[in-house]
Amino acid sequence: MAVKLTVVYDNPKDPDAFEEHYGSTHAELAAKLPDVQRVETGKVFPKEDGSPTPAYRTADIYFVDYATAVAALATPEGQALAQDVDTMSTGGYRMLLQQVGL
Repeated sequence: MAVKLTVVYDNPKDPDAFEEHYGSTHAELAAKLPDVQRVETGKVFPKEDGSPTPAYRTADIYFVDYATAVAALATPEGQALAQDVDTMSTGGYRMLLQQVGL
């Protein structure tokens, strides 16, 4: 059964710096994880009044199953990605490892 890691990035202190790093470095780190089936990213729309929502961006990284996801995250590439998430997420973040399709 398919599994995905969802990262929810909260509003960064410096959105321009976040976007620069996200596009130049972070997305490439996610793509280097072993056995990744696909990566989807999104930027959260603000509320109708223009104010920000608690979430700023999301990323979904898909794997064939739980064991594959856990193994990928334990690799040097997975650890580099996790460290980068921690460093770049100045507004905070949440990670969810979930079964897809239930």
